[in-house]
Amino acid sequence: MEILICNWCSSWLFYIRAEYPIAVERLKHAIQEAKDLGLLGNDIFGSGFHFDLEIRLGAGAFVCGEETALIQSIEGERGMPSPKPPFPAHKGVWGKPTIINNVETYANIAQIITHGAKWFRSIGTETSAGTKVFALGGKIVNTGLVEVPMGTTLREVIYEIGGGCPNRKSFKAVQTGGPSGGCLTESQLDTPIGFDELVKLGSMMGSGGMIVLDEDNCMVDVARFYMDFIVDESCGKCSPCRIGTKRMLELLEDICEGRGTMETLDELEVLATTIKDTALCGLGQSAPNPVLSTILQFRDEYIAHIIDKKCPAGVCKALLSYEIDEDKCRKCGLCARQCPANAIDGELGKVPYRIDQNKCIKCGNCMTACHFDVIVRK
Repeated sequence: MEILICNWCSSWLFYIRAEYPIAVERLKHAIQEAKDLGLLGNDIFGSGFHFDLEIRLGAGAFVCGEETALIQSIEGERGMPSPKPPFPAHKGVWGKPTIINNVETYANIAQIITHGAKWFRSIGTETSAGTKVFALGGKIVNTGLVEVPMGTTLREVIYEIGGGCPNRKSFKAVQTGGPSGGCLTESQLDTPIGFDELVKLGSMMGSGGMIVLDEDNCMVDVARFYMDFIVDESCGKCSPCRIGTKRMLELLEDICEGRGTMETLDELEVLATTIKDTALCGLGQSAPNPVLSTILQFRDEYIAHIIDKKCPAGVCKALLSYEIDEDKCRKCGLCARQCPANAIDGELGKVPYRIDQNKCIKCGNCMTACHFDVIVRK
């Protein structure tokens, strides 16, 4: 959610994507409450000051987090970034001076005015003052929105507030900053949260997303997932983002499906670095972050996919195989009855069952059905 201050009128605009109906409903309710209390409208408390708040729904996309794309969306155009200058503060909505910031930023203003800048800077770190709201999710016991002082470590947020990974699973990584952020490892959890600190580690603060990953996550698949999102959300205006991210997704799919080579990995790194340096807006410039950070932190997983043709986490279906230990098979036929592809042959009570790898769709139903642990996933 963004707030636009229109310097040419006595109102602020809340820009919200129309896909968020709950946020819209709650904001409308809050605005009406403020009006009922006399805090908004004409001649507020008899002061002669007129001020109001409006909600503008956008059909926009992820790229509308960039301010010039957001302005295009408000004006009824397709949300696409524009080169700067001119900056919105000089020429914004309908050509008028406009200041754009996230709602979270403006929420601090009243407290700063009330308590002073010195008080505000006493919270957080020297370079990142105040607090930050994170959307904590993924493989974590306690999910939801959390607000912490800047300088709080990632470990404190994940373990003391989030409760760690459920089901006694091992922590593997945390992805910060939304889809364009990077993945950080166990060794980096004692990093104090701050804008500069996260960037130095190859991630970012971004929108405040914090997704926890455990031992069951494949980091190559995670990079592919985020790149798939970026390709979908790219506005297509500049070729590095429009073409480059699509090509990166194709290279990641090649690796996940067993077609990748070491040359594929080299090409992926070069392409990611080039897009980072040449894309028009923040979306394209940060799009390679999930790929570059996972290659840096989990290169062994990429190599396992490429050289060994194995997915260590057992996520990438194309690299999996299910086999029955015929010496231990009870010949009960449970696995065959649960196979949707009729890929398992045998004879009830007589001949051990075996899986036809050419027919197997790698759904895992056979392993779930077997009560005797004789089916192995490799």
